[in-house]
Amino acid sequence: MANQAYLIGISGGSASGKTKFLNQLIDKFNPEDVCLISQDNYYIDRDDQPIDENGIQNFDLPESINASEFAEDIAKIKSGKGFSRLEYTFNNPAVTPKQLTFTPAPIVIIEGLFVMHFTEVNKLLDLKLFIDAKDHIRLKRRIIRDNTERGYDLEDVLYRFENHVMPTYDRYLEPLKHDADLIIPNNSHFENALEVLSGFLHARLKL
Repeated sequence: MANQAYLIGISGGSASGKTKFLNQLIDKFNPEDVCLISQDNYYIDRDDQPIDENGIQNFDLPESINASEFAEDIAKIKSGKGFSRLEYTFNNPAVTPKQLTFTPAPIVIIEGLFVMHFTEVNKLLDLKLFIDAKDHIRLKRRIIRDNTERGYDLEDVLYRFENHVMPTYDRYLEPLKHDADLIIPNNSHFENALEVLSGFLHARLKL
C-alpha cells in the first residue's frame, strides 16, 4: 500500500452523473480503503450566496463555495489527518443535517463542480476525471434530481439551468475538461470506464 493517500478529483457539469459513478465505484472497495469528500458540503451560508441580476441566489459559481476550507480539509486528509464537517442539505427543510466524519484512507475521492478550478485543490490531485454528458441529458437528470431530492419546482429548475448552470459550465468547466487525465462519457452508461478505473485503483492498493 502506498504511504500517502492517492487523491482523485472527479468533476463534470451539473447532473452529468458524478454521484452515480462515485457510488458504483466506491461499492467495489472495502469501506476502509476509500474516503469520499464532496464539494457540496462547502457551500457558504445561504444569505451570503451570490445574487444574479434578477435577485436569485446563484449556487453554481465558484464564489458560492468556501474554497479555502475545502482546500484545507483536502490537505489534511492527504497528510493523514481526519476531520469533521456538517452536512449541507441544499436548504431542504425535510432533511436534518448530520455531522460527517472523514477518515484517512489509501484512496481519497474529491467530487464537485470546481475541484479542477480551485488551484489549491487542483494541485493536490493525483488523478483528474471529468464526467461528461450532453446538455439535454443533464437537464433531464437535473429536473428529476432537484424535484425529488431538493424540493425545487420545475420553473425554478429551468431558470437555474439556463441562467446559472449553463453559463457556469461554459465559463468554468468546459475549458478545463481537456486538462483532465480521463474524460468519461455518461450519456447512457459508463460501465467500461468504471471497470478500468476500478482495476487501476485495486492495483494501487497492492503497492
